[in-house]
Amino acid sequence: QKSFRPTEIPEDFWIPIPLDTNNITAFSPYLVPQDHLGSPAIFYSMSAFMFFLFVAGTAINVLTIACTIQYKKLRSHLNYILVNLAVANLLVSSMGSFTCFYCFAFRYMILGPLGCKIEGFTATVGGMVSLWSLAVIAFERWLVVCKPLGNFSFKPNHAIACCAMTWFFALIAAVPPLVGWSRYIPEGMQCSCGPDWYTTNNKFNNESFVMFLFCFCFAVPFSTIVFCYSQLLFMLKSAAKAQAESASTQKAEREVTRMVVVMVLGFLVCYLPYASFALWVVNHRGQPFDLRLATVPSCVSKASTVYNPVIYILLNKQFRSCLRKMLGMSEGDDEDSSTSQSVTEVSKVGPS
Repeated sequence: QKSFRPTEIPEDFWIPIPLDTNNITAFSPYLVPQDHLGSPAIFYSMSAFMFFLFVAGTAINVLTIACTIQYKKLRSHLNYILVNLAVANLLVSSMGSFTCFYCFAFRYMILGPLGCKIEGFTATVGGMVSLWSLAVIAFERWLVVCKPLGNFSFKPNHAIACCAMTWFFALIAAVPPLVGWSRYIPEGMQCSCGPDWYTTNNKFNNESFVMFLFCFCFAVPFSTIVFCYSQLLFMLKSAAKAQAESASTQKAEREVTRMVVVMVLGFLVCYLPYASFALWVVNHRGQPFDLRLATVPSCVSKASTVYNPVIYILLNKQFRSCLRKMLGMSEGDDEDSSTSQSVTEVSKVGPS
């Protein structure tokens, strides 16, 4: 297992150099395959994985958007944020995953510094919109189900404002590296790009940017999700306790509890590796680390374009029913009626 030390080269990138190597001229991630970081088999395996994410992520999110356009009953304000999530996932899969697939196939960032900045920016925007969308979904369900504001009604203009807010927050996180606060450079095995977590550079103030991202783009949305879903669970447990004799209420409580656990775990799987790795690097400057492990956070976050729709959209019975109809897989009105009846209690505690 190789260890590496970071060596900075002008402003467009840094180079991970083997500890027993002093020649840095032959390691540019924009010019030559990065075979010093791993065998070709690793790069080609990553390329195949990214191709899967590109195909699956693009397909499932395009189907989600097309299904919403085709079926009027899906165009409710409660589903706006799910479509917003699908658009963000589509941006990441079509730009981020495809670029990584292409570059891993060549074993270096063949698209050059400009392509690196474009990929880093678009993947960051899509990822941040997705992250904040998950927080908005939790907040929306808390408002609708727990009614902390009394008779407040969540209307379409509120949903649209929340969607716009996710893109505004995403730009706050994605634009600074383009204008001098941090920078977009090749990361991990040098075939994908992201903000500079790695180097200590006073000119770019990388450390302060990492802390900003951790606080604003991880801690705040994660706290929102935990608070909103915990309140939802408390309310459900109280309702289930008050109606202990009702089998449907008990079933609803179990189903929603399971759904909440899956949602929180999905969020952590998606964003905790990035947050943890960035904080580790910031607090262990100069220490060598395995670049293959540094690639994991980027891959896991891009995989969210597949498992986020499964959690938030395909597990939504209304979306799933319409999707089956659109694909000609509907099993008939009886099933729809039965399904609708079986989730009556669940629908009372969330926009499922």
